[in-house]
Formats: sequence, structure tokens, C-alpha cells
Amino acid sequence: MQVNLQDGTRIHCVRKPEAKMLDHHVEGYLKHGISIKNNDIVFDVGANVGVFGVRVMQKAENVSVYAFEPIPEIAAALSKNAALHGQGKMVVIEKGVSSSNGIATFTYFPNTPALSTLHPEQWDDNPGAFKEAVKSTMKNPPQNMRWMRWIPSPFAGVIAWFLVRGRKQFSCELITIDEVIKQHSIERIDLLKIDCEGAEWDVLQGVNAENWNKVNAVVAEVHDSNGRLNKTIELLKKHGFTSFEIEQEEGLANSKMFNLFALKK
Repeated sequence: MQVNLQDGTRIHCVRKPEAKMLDHHVEGYLKHGISIKNNDIVFDVGANVGVFGVRVMQKAENVSVYAFEPIPEIAAALSKNAALHGQGKMVVIEKGVSSSNGIATFTYFPNTPALSTLHPEQWDDNPGAFKEAVKSTMKNPPQNMRWMRWIPSPFAGVIAWFLVRGRKQFSCELITIDEVIKQHSIERIDLLKIDCEGAEWDVLQGVNAENWNKVNAVVAEVHDSNGRLNKTIELLKKHGFTSFEIEQEEGLANSKMFNLFALKK
């Protein structure tokens, strides 16, 4: 399946509306001093079909992207996009990123692949949060999906119910950032972008002190359960990050989902 993004860029995808939505969110990661420069090395943890990777490669010359996606159906589309747009500079790693190497069970939502996760309990234990996320999307859709604003908000619960129907489970390999740095002889990571539906703390725990010296910027979606947002900031401070910005997307004021931007200056 393929879809044209707003500027005509054609990509492979699993769900066309979701691909457009992912494109809509790209610029939301590139703010508060987070930018893409020539020769940058970007780690995209939770790459989905690779929209973010494709876009950052369009923003500067000779950008390298390491794109991580464990779910087989999503990773297949990601690999096609790497072949189509990557110019040999997008490395697809069909594994989840965590605190240790191994095997784990991921939950895949075929109707909304971007929410596939190592931690489905975040939605199961708090279904209201998912409903709020749907409402947020309805209030702030991509330019080419403005019709969503006309859907009455009471329908958000029905849409949320549909999106999580038919879930599947897959056993997927896990790898740490440390292991990837070792295998690929990475000298630096100019941007570590993390959007992995509740597994961000696991990802961060897979980076040792020496390798944190190689990371220059982090942008992460943080699910703030049990004080995770503050813990994440303290961890990054410990490893030399000095500039922090926290945002919450429109419509998510009642949720525990935040975007964290961190830089070394």
C-alpha cells in the first residue's frame, strides 16, 4: 500500500490516514533547538513506516538514519521506504529497543499500527487516555484531513474502540542502543528520537555512561506514570544535558503524555 504525503512524497504504509498523521507530527519533533544538519546521524526509535526518517533526510545533505521497528508488517513497509528514499543511508533494524538484548512480546494494533507497543497495559489500564488521544487527533488533524474536525466528539469513544480491535501479539527481538553503537561503530548520535508507546524508559536504560557522551540531543514522547518524566530529566542531566523543554499536544491536557526536548549546550 502506498500514499502521497502532502508535498507529493510517495511512501509505503500500513494505513494511509495514519501515514498522513505521522507526517503531520514530524515538525513537532524539530523545535526548541532540535534541528537537522548536514552529515547528522539520527536514531529513530519507534520508526513505524519511516516517515520521520524520510523527512529528516530531505532536510539536509548526507543524513544517516538508524530506524528501529519490531512489528513485522510495519517493518516491511519501513524497509520499502528505506529502499525508495534512503539512498543507502537509512539502516533498518527490525528489533525493539530496550534495556537489554533478548526477546519480548509486542502487541500490534492493525487498525492503528502506530500505537503498537511493548506495554499494552498503558491503554488497558487507562482506556480514557486513549479516548483523549483520539479526541486530540480529531481537533488537530493534518491539513489534508481537516474533515475530521466535523466528527462529533462523542464519537471518539467509538473510534477508540474500533482502533484497538483485533490486536495481535508478536515475539520480537530486543536490542540496546549500546549494542547498536558497537555493531555499527557509531561515533556520535546527533539526535536520538524516541516514540515507542511507553517503552521510553527501557530505551534510555540501554545506554551506558560512555555512550551517553556520544548523544547530543534527545526528543522523546514520555508517558509520565510513576514520575517517569522527572526521572527521565534527572537521568539526562546526569549525562550532560542542560537544556530542557516540555510540551503537551493540544487535546492531551488530561493525559500523562508529554514531549520532552533535551540538548547539551
